[in-house]
Amino acid sequence: MRPRANQSQPEARRAVATAPGKVILFGEHAVVYGRPAIAAPVTDVQARATVAAGQPGTGVHLAAEDLPSPDGRPGGRRYRMRDAPTNDPLRAAVELALTAFAPESPAGAEPDLHISVTSSIPIARGLGSGAAVATAVIRAVARYFGHAPRPDEISPLVYEVEKLHHGTPSGIDNTVVAYEQPVYFVRGGEMTRLAVGTPLELVIADTGVVSSTREVVGDLRRRWQDRPERYEALFDQIGAIARQARSAIERGDLSAIGRLMNQNHALLVSLGVSSPELDNLVEAAQSAGALGAKMSGAGWGGNMLALVKPDQRQAVADALAQAGAVRVISSHVS
Repeated sequence: MRPRANQSQPEARRAVATAPGKVILFGEHAVVYGRPAIAAPVTDVQARATVAAGQPGTGVHLAAEDLPSPDGRPGGRRYRMRDAPTNDPLRAAVELALTAFAPESPAGAEPDLHISVTSSIPIARGLGSGAAVATAVIRAVARYFGHAPRPDEISPLVYEVEKLHHGTPSGIDNTVVAYEQPVYFVRGGEMTRLAVGTPLELVIADTGVVSSTREVVGDLRRRWQDRPERYEALFDQIGAIARQARSAIERGDLSAIGRLMNQNHALLVSLGVSSPELDNLVEAAQSAGALGAKMSGAGWGGNMLALVKPDQRQAVADALAQAGAVRVISSHVS
């Protein structure tokens, strides 16, 4: 049943919401096949959505200057929602939010809204840009109509948008972004918010290589279908590392976490989802003294991350920049 809107809210109100990026600490790809994974929010990069009243009779207008156009061209866009393809993720996020949180309206009628979206999260780099934008939009639309939705109400809606981005998403991106907490996640099953025994200091480096999660996941699926025994064994090993990492994170054993990150990366290389650029940055971080380093996300480009002690952060960041990273950010997970 659709929740009842707070009718006391004036139509001219304005609502703003944000959502963080994310990194997968352990378990990417294996999580699609039922093994556990661990992810954490990256609050240093954010998506932001603003919803305001539009001109009467004009419907929903979208402005997304930081996102590609509906036909995939860069440079942002301004458009009417009804003119976008039905598989446009931004349109889908708005329509899902309106269905869930807007008051009933005549069939086919749109509320008159202006929705603007900005994001500092690099696109197609494994930092959860799509999930963050969808989360921010859905939160902002809900707030505009007087709702304060819980994470467990937002996450399933964002998952539907994730299907448009990735085809067969695991569900981890929408979960960690909606809850904004580190999570231990098993597809279709357990989702536990993790207690972090000792804060994790991460350095995240961007290869500058754009990568499509849908393509990487699809390629791996085809190889898994051809050689299921080989890939199931690798997934089992990655899942075992994620379970060990959960225990290490909860007890605050940074050395063990770093060691497990190195092992996880080696297995991702064996899966065929890393790249020369990612491997180069991982090696640079390890050589600069990081406790551990690995690719994060779909692979074939995008980002890697390194676990460091606070006094190592700058040295590792400098080494990554010198090794060719186009962007380096730091993040604190607690």
